[in-house]
Amino acid sequence: MENVQTPKQIVDVLDQYIVGQNEAKKAVAVALRNRYRRMQLSPQMQEEISPKNLLMIGPTGVGKTEIARRLAKIVNAPFVKVEATKFTEVGYVGGDVESMVRDLVENAVQLEKQAAYKRVNADAVKQANNELLKLLVPAKKKENNQNDMQNIMNMFSAMQKGETPDINAGQQEELTDDIREKRLSTSDKLRAGLLENEMVEIEVPDPSQSNVGNNNMLNQMGIDLNDSLAGIMPKKMITRTVSVAEARDVLTRQAAETLVNSADLYHDAIENAQNSGIIFIDEIDKITGGSSQSRGEVSREGVQRDILPIVEGSQINTKYGTVNTDHILFIASGAFAESKPSDLIPELQGRFPIRVELNDLTKEDFVRILTEPNNALVKQYIALIGTDNIKVTFTIEAINKIAEIATDVNHNTDNIGARRLHTILEKLLEDILYEGPDMQMGEITITEKYVDDKVGQLAQNKDLSRYIL
Repeated sequence: MENVQTPKQIVDVLDQYIVGQNEAKKAVAVALRNRYRRMQLSPQMQEEISPKNLLMIGPTGVGKTEIARRLAKIVNAPFVKVEATKFTEVGYVGGDVESMVRDLVENAVQLEKQAAYKRVNADAVKQANNELLKLLVPAKKKENNQNDMQNIMNMFSAMQKGETPDINAGQQEELTDDIREKRLSTSDKLRAGLLENEMVEIEVPDPSQSNVGNNNMLNQMGIDLNDSLAGIMPKKMITRTVSVAEARDVLTRQAAETLVNSADLYHDAIENAQNSGIIFIDEIDKITGGSSQSRGEVSREGVQRDILPIVEGSQINTKYGTVNTDHILFIASGAFAESKPSDLIPELQGRFPIRVELNDLTKEDFVRILTEPNNALVKQYIALIGTDNIKVTFTIEAINKIAEIATDVNHNTDNIGARRLHTILEKLLEDILYEGPDMQMGEITITEKYVDDKVGQLAQNKDLSRYIL
């Protein structure tokens, strides 16, 4: 967890994308920093300190999921977001709660791979360029049958390790002076970047084989048939014709895989997941018993009881090894519109000691959401329409009118928070988005009157606004 940001720095990053909700941002930032603080302590003290799991409570569209999305980009740690509604109690057909931990470990493995491949990148690129030279200036193969038994044993050993056996192991290149000279010349061009667009044929694993043995039940038990089958039969390879630039990327990755010790990588990934992992459980209110909805209900309390041991701390089997969930940070969120946190089973409530309430969005919040964040909706639409050589400008009065309409529609119909802005802007700019490509170029100013004409009348009609906005 190097270069961990301070709580203030984390909040500053979140402020660039999420308006308001300062309490939630502070709580999340402190929880993240506490992960780093714990790792600075002695091993004995680390074992005693359990993560302070968070429960974010607030209506839909106020920023709970957006905080989760941004967290994944801020923290240099394994992170996974899951929907509580996808899980069912053990014994029913559906998602197994343990899969969230396996997804977290999978994410940790990918993070470790990226770091490991970066460390060996220089050597991997060198190997890739050597392979490219052989492809660009091929030499004749000469058979070497003096030790066929050894070749067979080498191929069998590679298959046992899950590696693709080299079918050309028994062949040697017949290097003539002409080939050597051509390769020397081509090597200079390759280093100078003069051959990036040349086309070469390379062999890559068949992507259609990645789904072989994709048995959901076995995956839930931490068993991956793909890995098991790889030890029995070699990967099927297919030939692709690609540019030198693309071939180098493919060959570099293949070379990096051989340079990295998988056992060390998986061990480090599990350690990282156990000590720094974060699991965000969204819509946890949907598995409470207090909801009046009965459609598709499968023992919600049973799902809570299945989640409980994972949050408390348990051993979960994955295809990379056993994971202890004692120190994984869990962040749960829910609107709790038809239920309340106390409807969760008491044991699960106790495992989320920090409660953070997110506030309803006001008209002023909508104005800020439309204009301030780095990914503000108005900026997005201006950029999108700008690709048709049309310059769109919004007056401040128009922005205020959009915010006012969003507030009114949320109040008079279902309150879906900031998501209402998406539907209003899409309806507002519908004609411009449709006619824009045929206009070639021009400038359009969105005024308060334009907003009122396009969506203001719809908002006043409760029946129409309910279905359109």
